[in-house]
Amino acid sequence: MTTPAKRLRELLAAPGILASPGVYDGISAQIAAEAGFEVLYMTGSGVSLGTYGMPDVGLLTLTEMAESCKRITSVVPNPVIADADTGYGNAVNVTRTVREYEGAGAAGIQFEDQVTPKKCSHLSGREVIDTEEMCLKIAAACEARRDPDTVIVARTDARESLGIDEAIRRGQAYREAGADILFLTAPEGEEELARIPREIDAPCLLIMAWAAEKLSLVRLAEMGFKLAVYPGDLQRISAFAMREASKMLRETGSLEALERRMLSYPQRFDLAGYGAVREVESKYLPPE
Repeated sequence: MTTPAKRLRELLAAPGILASPGVYDGISAQIAAEAGFEVLYMTGSGVSLGTYGMPDVGLLTLTEMAESCKRITSVVPNPVIADADTGYGNAVNVTRTVREYEGAGAAGIQFEDQVTPKKCSHLSGREVIDTEEMCLKIAAACEARRDPDTVIVARTDARESLGIDEAIRRGQAYREAGADILFLTAPEGEEELARIPREIDAPCLLIMAWAAEKLSLVRLAEMGFKLAVYPGDLQRISAFAMREASKMLRETGSLEALERRMLSYPQRFDLAGYGAVREVESKYLPPE
């Protein structure tokens, strides 16, 4: 049987670049899967903002994030790479984090080298732990896997405070420690971008922001990137739409002007798998 983790490894080994949207709850995951994305990315910022209404500054716990992951993986078959922040503590905490995330269905688990509490990569003032400490956390994560196919993603935020050379050096060290995918935040300029996959012998993940947002997937694939993630785009557009619709509803008492652009009530239920529920009802419930 091909598990989501094994499928993720197959996709990583195949030619080409993978585009992955940031999802944060059941319906965002279902929409992304329906659109045809093969790999989904559970964004920690999206979960923090979308599920709890709080900024992504390290306020959520392991259990809250693992539960969010389970909500996503329970409704889509796609491999999900799940943000696990700093692992919620030291290497001992990382061990439990891996097992909780595997239990929640994550095919890949992302750890970062920030100090605790961490900050979203779009915020300034991020500080990082020592390289050695992060390498030990990665090694602990690898050893804690119950499924050897579970993919470990290592993220470094060193570029902001220590420069691109140190960020790349850390990426190389994290690969040696056992990380399967490397992720360097906040590169500046196309030259820095090109150095990342060229100098790190591993599949590299890139957030489509900073220097990357104006480059095509074709160009990024030519550079050697394997994963292009759009972490906040679905949430940004949905929040914009909800804000505008809320203002219209408050001011006019109706959304009739938007009706043709909205999902119908049946479409909304179909998206969430109501058809499968009806099949079970027809098979196992007595006739009315």
